[in-house]
Amino acid sequence: VLEHMVDAVLYFESDSGSRYRLIRAVKNRFGAANELGVFAMTDRGLKAVGNPSAIFLQGQDEPAAGSCVLVTREGTRPLLVEVQALVAPSSASNPRRVAVGIDPNRLALILAVIHRHAGIVIGDQDIFVSVAGGIRITETASDLAIALALLSSLRERPLPRGLVAFGEVGLSGGLRPVYNGEERLREAAGQGFDQAIVPEANLKGVKAKLEARGFRSLADALGAG
Repeated sequence: VLEHMVDAVLYFESDSGSRYRLIRAVKNRFGAANELGVFAMTDRGLKAVGNPSAIFLQGQDEPAAGSCVLVTREGTRPLLVEVQALVAPSSASNPRRVAVGIDPNRLALILAVIHRHAGIVIGDQDIFVSVAGGIRITETASDLAIALALLSSLRERPLPRGLVAFGEVGLSGGLRPVYNGEERLREAAGQGFDQAIVPEANLKGVKAKLEARGFRSLADALGAG
């Protein structure tokens, strides 16, 4: 009732181990909802972070197996975050599935598509997926980056340096385009990335200064990654 009465509802989020704070707008009667503000706690109080992507990509000096950079969107802004995955042999009859920062049901869907349409058996492994920096991703554009991170961890082979990915995975194994693809690629290029794996339909009219490869199916994209 209270949320219905007020003009805006802002959630102040923080991680006890980080000096960064997030302010998320979940309702705004006179403007856009789902906006995200990133602030740093300093000795003079909260200071706005002008380039949040650089914050969430800290520690990306050396490529590591199980890591893929995703270009997501928070409100009206494109944001680069690191998706981390760990695939390990399981000693239990019911392997563990742990998802931090993403929807566990979405993870289950991606695993099923990888098995059914890419022919990669991964169901007997313990699987852990996390989004670095405490960000929670709700959009389906994260599907492709999650799948690439899982395969990278399974094969113990890092993805190429300077690579980003985004795209929605369908139940039929196809890659569906996501909105604002051009803007996402421009943000990635502006952050110094020079390669991208995306749905083929997101390449139409792209003028971003990076090498973008488009694929119609998840199996083809995993083979390229």
